[in-house]
Amino acid sequence: MAGHDYIDAADTALEETYQEPMSLSEYVDLVLENPQVASHASKYLLSAIEAAGTRTVIEEGEEKERYRFFDDPHNDGEHAILGNTDTLNSFVDDLRSIAASRGKDEKIIWLDGPTATGKSELKRCLINGLREFSKTDDGRRYTVEWNVAGAGEGASGMTYGDQPVSDEDDWYESPVQSHPLTVFPQEVRADLIAEINDRLDDHVQIRVEGDLDPFCREAYEFLEEQYRRQDTEDLFSAVTDPTHLRIKNFVVDVGRGIGVLHSEDDGSPKERLVGSWMAGMLRELDSRGRKNPQAFSYDGVLSQGNGLLTIVEDAAQHADLLQKLLNVPDEGKVKLDKGIGMDIDTQMIIISNPDLEARLNQHADREGQDPLKALKRRLDKHEFTYLTNLSLEAQLLRRELTNETAVWTAQSWDELESWIREPLSIHVRDSDAEVNEKELAPHAIEAAGLYAVVTRLDDEDVPSGLDLVDKALLFDRGYLQEGDERIEMDDFEWDGSARDGEGGIPVTYTRDVIADLLHEEQDRYHADLPVEHVVMPRDVLNAMAENLIDAPVFSGSERVEFENQVVAVKNHVFSQQEDDVLRAIMRDKRVDEETVEEYIEHVYAWEADEQIENDRGELEDPDPLKMKVFEIEHLGRFSEDNYDGGDDPDDAVEEFRTNKIITALNRHAWHNRDEAFQISDVNPKEIPVIKSVLGTHDWEDVRRTYEDFDPRQWDNPPSGTETATVKAATLENMTEMFDYTEASAELTSRHVMSQVSYKWD
Repeated sequence: MAGHDYIDAADTALEETYQEPMSLSEYVDLVLENPQVASHASKYLLSAIEAAGTRTVIEEGEEKERYRFFDDPHNDGEHAILGNTDTLNSFVDDLRSIAASRGKDEKIIWLDGPTATGKSELKRCLINGLREFSKTDDGRRYTVEWNVAGAGEGASGMTYGDQPVSDEDDWYESPVQSHPLTVFPQEVRADLIAEINDRLDDHVQIRVEGDLDPFCREAYEFLEEQYRRQDTEDLFSAVTDPTHLRIKNFVVDVGRGIGVLHSEDDGSPKERLVGSWMAGMLRELDSRGRKNPQAFSYDGVLSQGNGLLTIVEDAAQHADLLQKLLNVPDEGKVKLDKGIGMDIDTQMIIISNPDLEARLNQHADREGQDPLKALKRRLDKHEFTYLTNLSLEAQLLRRELTNETAVWTAQSWDELESWIREPLSIHVRDSDAEVNEKELAPHAIEAAGLYAVVTRLDDEDVPSGLDLVDKALLFDRGYLQEGDERIEMDDFEWDGSARDGEGGIPVTYTRDVIADLLHEEQDRYHADLPVEHVVMPRDVLNAMAENLIDAPVFSGSERVEFENQVVAVKNHVFSQQEDDVLRAIMRDKRVDEETVEEYIEHVYAWEADEQIENDRGELEDPDPLKMKVFEIEHLGRFSEDNYDGGDDPDDAVEEFRTNKIITALNRHAWHNRDEAFQISDVNPKEIPVIKSVLGTHDWEDVRRTYEDFDPRQWDNPPSGTETATVKAATLENMTEMFDYTEASAELTSRHVMSQVSYKWD
């Protein structure tokens, strides 16, 4: 695109975002046609979240519906909140109750949790999502602007400063985004809201309470006074005439419908909450001894967030304000001065680390005399925890190390698993000012993520026979595949007492360890390959465990516990690497799909005592020899001894065919059925149990296939040997099948073969 194309695109974007100002009558017609645009704050926030739809995720081993709004879809996922779906859903449920006035109106939503759990991302996600929603037709947000010029003799217009302006510049927007319907007298507004709700297709009704803000009230009363003096008959029509009042849409952003109080913001409580009086303006404005609301700054967090959302970040730094906010949610009022109040419509959210809870509980031992009891009753706590899903932690780590922002929405576990194990290449400038490409080998991110997740899991409810790595995998997939056996999450009774995600290694620690490794050359050498620039999974795990001792964020007991947990993670990651090498070695020995389907067809006919149609269209009995050959040679399950009388299967073979093939196929068909489903639609290789049987190899398969192969020669195999041939093909297959580089394939295969050598004989 040329430069002018980008200019045209920007013009189009703004044209679609903003509308021409309209009269009050036109706005009422718009609201009657599309009632949602008049939503009060909590309902608007709820609508923005629901408008993005939902998607299904697996967290803690269970399928859950997640609101896409929290994936930050309008911003390509840059500030997506990973995990914590239950917490986010609970937050939305509270919004729904608040919006519908079902008993939580007085509540201040409190988001609590340790650092690096997604609380700040939620803030950014809310800002991004509300901004973009306000640009859509269904999400338009409106306020009022006034012009008092010409209403009375000597009227010089309204002003925020000391210089009067004229013409189009005489229009002044409400500084706190006042709702347009607050212009109407209470009794008229009540009838109008009733009609709007009659037309609203939603169980959460719209409510518009309160009055115009003090600045707008000043304009309204000035105009009303002028026209009353002129004995104007239709007083409200004169005051709200399009020459004096216009309704305009605005794009929601920080300062305009969203107020954010940061930890570093200072000033008196009133300044931080609503704003401050401007002494110079008070002198300029002749208000006959009273404080004129035109001389107020309206830059406090409640003023900025009026009409939609107020966020107090790092709330422990503003603990003095919390008690002053006690009555704001349910009363909807705040004062600029003793005699000047302002109605507020905003959804209040406070964000804190666990230190706020400690401050709130400092008088807990006084029980009924606790001075903070009323405040604690007003706070509705939603706790963010560390991620306990490997796939989410791997995704978060990649975000921390790169500019990747896309949210993973895999359609199957296989797809998700391939993303978890993916390598990562990063260009790093070393201390000698040379830029080198560093590779985090396949499974390196997986290893780091799994270790972090394991440290966050409680072992109190781990089922017998499993460990924390198994629990982590259960949480991510919802099942475990152990050979032929598939263990489902629902197979166990979880008592719900585990404190998963409340502690453990934070992602920031892992990120920093990996970042340091990327700036180091590894102590290894190869004549032809840059192995010194490859970071292996064991490098990451060793560094994470070794650096625990110097990390002040961990207690002594945590360091000991986390160090002990690294062994299980290393074993799992090695098994993943071993599987890569085995699959690469045996790539050309895989069973073709046609052979698999033929076997299953014969087994089905054998079990049902039916015949099958051959290539000539003739019916014939299932071939016992074909089944036997497949089970011995391809599956490696049985030997000649299992077939009585030549090809007749014994009890073990029959049980295998019935329980491991037929039952598994039927179960898969049942779980994946729909109205148009037929058994012929099933791809046998997609059935979990059959896939496990047919898709795995072991070292006995390698020994049987390559009789002269010797893993002890792997590092430097003699030329012309079968080991050299197998190695060359294996490394090539690893790069093609699993995205290894030559260097990481060499290192991974060496590591695997060094372990295999010990048990080869």
